[in-house]
Amino acid sequence: MTAFVLVSGPFTGGWLWEETVAPLRAAGSEAYPVTLTGMGAGTLTGTGDPTPARIGDRQDDGAGSAVDLETHIDDLVRLIDDIDTPRVVLVGHGYGLHPVLGAADRRPERVARIVSLDTSLPEDGEAAVRSVPDPAVRARVADVAAGSGEVDGSDGSDGGERAGGGGVDGGRVSPPGPGEWARWGSTEGVPAEALERLERLATPQPAGTLAQPLRLTGAAAALPTTGILCTAGGSGIDVVRMLVESGPPQFRALADDRMRYFDLGTGHWPMLSAPQELAELLRRAAAGEGHRLTVPEAADERPAHLLPFLLDVPEVPRERHGRVDMHLPDADGPRPAVVFVHGGPVSPDQRPTPRDTPFLLGYGRYAASLGAVGATPDHRLHGLADFPPAAEDLAEAVELVRADPRVDGERIALWFFSAGGLLAADWLAVPPPWLRCVAMTYPALAPLPGWGTVESRFRPVDAVGAADGPPIVLTRAGREHPAFAATVEEFLTAAARQGTHVEIVDVPHGRHGFELVDPTEESRAAVRRAMRAVLGHLRS
Repeated sequence: MTAFVLVSGPFTGGWLWEETVAPLRAAGSEAYPVTLTGMGAGTLTGTGDPTPARIGDRQDDGAGSAVDLETHIDDLVRLIDDIDTPRVVLVGHGYGLHPVLGAADRRPERVARIVSLDTSLPEDGEAAVRSVPDPAVRARVADVAAGSGEVDGSDGSDGGERAGGGGVDGGRVSPPGPGEWARWGSTEGVPAEALERLERLATPQPAGTLAQPLRLTGAAAALPTTGILCTAGGSGIDVVRMLVESGPPQFRALADDRMRYFDLGTGHWPMLSAPQELAELLRRAAAGEGHRLTVPEAADERPAHLLPFLLDVPEVPRERHGRVDMHLPDADGPRPAVVFVHGGPVSPDQRPTPRDTPFLLGYGRYAASLGAVGATPDHRLHGLADFPPAAEDLAEAVELVRADPRVDGERIALWFFSAGGLLAADWLAVPPPWLRCVAMTYPALAPLPGWGTVESRFRPVDAVGAADGPPIVLTRAGREHPAFAATVEEFLTAAARQGTHVEIVDVPHGRHGFELVDPTEESRAAVRRAMRAVLGHLRS
């Protein structure tokens, strides 16, 4: 017999799983829909008609301050210890995946499989606050992680604007209000009565549960894991495949043999929108079924970001100034500069960092070989919530470059790649007079589906044409991932509507990251053409 332990996302409890529990039990499985300490009446356990019973023994002080992630991990560990079935399947949805992984780390011998329900697997040291969609609430909850504990709204505010999630008051994060739940995950497919029930029964989330980092020993690292991806929110097996094939190297772990995947054609709340289908996928996951991804076979076993740059460019003098490297041309007098902005997210532990990879070394040297300063900054885009600090890093890098006496500070170009394209929004919205060109290569120009934690400020599709702006050079990969390509088309439509001219450089057979993964003559010609266009605008 399979025993499922079901742990839902923030503001909810065991009641959320009611319609999924019934078919699981009807098929002969045990099902334990959990209500964690501080989240309501308790856990629903056993078979037949469940009776609520609190599983946490730590008392909530009424303000949520006594409840944190460790409390919820303890809850699950005690429940696992009380279940007679030798091994259990732990299912985590949203925030619920944090205590699930924590409990699996403590009782790996009791866990048959982990199921991640429409939720990215957090890493050791990662707090759930990173997934909170409201930046104001993220900042307030982060005070808990910093040790200030000042999240009680004593400054007279409600803890942040309500768009996308509640404020922070009395050590708790209030749940989304009516019409706001979609910011926490697509509500597509949820019947009106189920959505009303979600809004009515939701309870505030203790802030400490979101602020406390998840600490893992690695004891559960080899456990079989299944991802159920709800495609209406923008996730799906194709998106995971994109990350494995051309994303940052840490995503190769998603193709590990222990990983399996299912697509489910609904929104982020399948226990409300597709409970029967969800129950069936949970049973199949427990049986080890699911789609497996593989890392593409290649003669060169190096990850894509370490493959050689497609052009053979000469080495030039390189200077390091804090986060910024400057590749210097052999020229007298101040020269124009191109600042190359990498994409991501990039793990903060990745070595080499982006500016030391063949990709940015190649672009920086290429610009310098043609007479411009090539600046290659590292920035802090480590997660989808990190666009604001990345934008700060970019602004500081640009000022550092402009202040250098070898740079003509009135002739600067910014060149954005991949998800770094979202950082172009600030510069397109209010372009400074010295910004002579904005270049973008296979960019994301609006947050991709499911990227709810990205602030609305980072939408180049809304910023283009908002003011008299610089020329735009956009390089498109013909074999681009559909989610990226859709944002490019949206951007071009907006640019045409505003009368903004965009010079397009096409690479018909190129993939995302073609400078590394498709070193063809077509790709080389496209890089040369784009660089000529950018330098031409700097010299005009």
